[in-house]
Amino acid sequence: MTDYIGYEALTQAAMRGVVREALRRAKTNGGVPGDHHFYVSFRTRAPGVKIADHLVQRFPEEMTIVIQHQYWDLEVHEGHFEIVLKFSGVPQHLSIPLAAITRFVDPSVNFGLTFETRGRDAGVLSPAAEVVAEAPKAVPAETVVNLDAYRRK
Repeated sequence: MTDYIGYEALTQAAMRGVVREALRRAKTNGGVPGDHHFYVSFRTRAPGVKIADHLVQRFPEEMTIVIQHQYWDLEVHEGHFEIVLKFSGVPQHLSIPLAAITRFVDPSVNFGLTFETRGRDAGVLSPAAEVVAEAPKAVPAETVVNLDAYRRK
């Protein structure tokens, strides 16, 4: 059966919207509220990622940042966010497209999201604003989707 609606792309876009909204709430509240804190993993070489070259050399494929107490200038846009974090005591500006994120975790409430990639070298999923325009993929009839990864534990 063919998925003409494109549920996989819609789900990925909705999940990235959750990340965007959590980051917006952290910005609006003047900091991450309560005991919340975020672990954000992203692909350092994904299109649109802007980080210092020495960080890409140190983390050539994926990097995880923690957003909790010591961060500055958080800006949340529709398709990316920007933040200043210190690495070895030196402030660094990072610009990270939501499409480059591979995992988002808030361990204070046991919440996490893992994002699908289209293969190791296939690039990133489109930002939420572009996902609907993607052509739907055919799903083989024997495909079984396990939703356990998306449930709270």
